[in-house]
Amino acid sequence: MEFALDYPLHYLFAFAFFYPIVMSFFWVSGGLYYYWRRERKARPRTEPPPLEHAPMASILIPCFNEGEQVEDTVAAALAQRYPHFEVIAIDDGSRDDTAEKLEALAAKHERLRVLRLDRNMGKANALRMGALAARSEYLVCIDGDALLDEYATHWMVWHLTSGPRVGAVTGNPRIRNRSTLLGRMQVGEFSSIIGMIKRAQRVYGRLFTVSGVISAFRRTALHRIGYWSDDMVTEDIDISWRLQLDHWDIRYEPNALCLILMPETLRGLWRQRLRWAQGGVEVMRRYAADMLAWRKRRMWGVVLEYLLSVAWAYTMLLIVVLWALGLFVALPPALHVETLLPRWHGVILALVCLLQFAASMIIDRRYETRVGRNYYWMIWYPMAYWLVGWATTVVALPKALLKPRNARAVWVSPDRGIR
Repeated sequence: MEFALDYPLHYLFAFAFFYPIVMSFFWVSGGLYYYWRRERKARPRTEPPPLEHAPMASILIPCFNEGEQVEDTVAAALAQRYPHFEVIAIDDGSRDDTAEKLEALAAKHERLRVLRLDRNMGKANALRMGALAARSEYLVCIDGDALLDEYATHWMVWHLTSGPRVGAVTGNPRIRNRSTLLGRMQVGEFSSIIGMIKRAQRVYGRLFTVSGVISAFRRTALHRIGYWSDDMVTEDIDISWRLQLDHWDIRYEPNALCLILMPETLRGLWRQRLRWAQGGVEVMRRYAADMLAWRKRRMWGVVLEYLLSVAWAYTMLLIVVLWALGLFVALPPALHVETLLPRWHGVILALVCLLQFAASMIIDRRYETRVGRNYYWMIWYPMAYWLVGWATTVVALPKALLKPRNARAVWVSPDRGIR
């Protein structure tokens, strides 16, 4: 793909080229600043800041068909190095042996309580039921396949107790299954892309979303906004926007680690990323009007970043369509796309990607000393994940806009990868 600014349409082509470069430098600069100010000389993960009065914390684990891994998840939650906590597992109408395993575990551990819902009502509803049953003001929420680091609860509760306007804390998910190329690339993605973005957004203003797999909340904040919405396919994005629109602060804590299972098939990856993309569009559709108020101006950067990403996806779609049409009909020079193969600008994009990966390695080695071995596989990241991300954004926009309002979002068992 070549472009020159002789034709108006070629400004779109220039946007397609410069957008990922500008955003990469935006994330890298913000991520490095965050690291330099808050992580470089911070406490080790195993020595969290002391709490004068350690309040009780409630760990919520919503489950749906998690029989294969729920015992490990509960065991990790019960192993927290925190003085006062309870674990509440919510079985949301599972069709496997999840409920039976949870009941057996509850009989052995006093800290564990089990809530059984008679049918699948969705993760948002399960979290709401767990929050209402909790005995604590501070709620740590993890997925039913996640292994919570033993110090994670302490780190997140420390943030929630550090200020009255801290409404939520998002943790640092780490990939657990790394047996395939897709799994190894996701190790790099979660540090060099997702972790870097969260650091940068924390520096520049607001977070787009907490990590649904590991996050903590102040129950007072949740009560003010009405808890989780059960008609959004991504309850984590929705709750993040509503908290921040209500002027609650969301923190990022990289020391709050959590091992998670991720898809390792293209079909599973597609379904996951399509859900993420659709969730972003649904949130934008619902809350776009609220963003116009001057009091909500701190969210404008997040909104602009998201709108630019959607515009980039559809710009790339236009380029692909013009290239395909050019194979069959003669197009005017202003609309002609000679090739989709990367040329000189492809080399620049690759160098920028390598720079971002290198910066994330500097930051991430603090949390995983041998993480660098997985960056060898990141050379394939643009081919695998950029294409999937682009395609899911294109598909998600009309899908979300055509979705009936107030339709309940229920559980769908995800691809847990090859272990």
